[in-house]
Amino acid sequence: MEKIEHINYIKAPIEVIYKALTTQTGLGAVWTEKLIVKPELGFINEFDFGDNYATKMEVVELSQNKRVLWKCIATDPEWVGTGISFDLTEKDGVTTVVLKHFDWRELTEFYRWCNYNWAMFLLSLKSYCEDGQGTPYQKRKF
Repeated sequence: MEKIEHINYIKAPIEVIYKALTTQTGLGAVWTEKLIVKPELGFINEFDFGDNYATKMEVVELSQNKRVLWKCIATDPEWVGTGISFDLTEKDGVTTVVLKHFDWRELTEFYRWCNYNWAMFLLSLKSYCEDGQGTPYQKRKF
């Protein structure tokens, strides 16, 4: 099994980052503007990237200001069954975000493309939490 793992340091309170990762407003500013999200265990978050299907993530774990865990239940076949976690810690006004996308069945071209895009996600999260302006999918250049 393959795993993508990234880390970023954001100069914002942990509460701000957690809210950005769990709310419609935050994820809409960071990842995609077309979404249905609720910070509730068992809820199926839906993210639309204009590819004729929704990416659906079940909310598996919400540990306030510590951890968010999703399980992918519908999207591109390479993502189905994978998990995505965000682990948060704060020290001296800087929040560390560790993003993991795990249980990939194999390392493919799409895996590599997603690896790059998760780094871009963390950059967007940093910009949103520090400066108030993320770069969701609809505003990115590809």
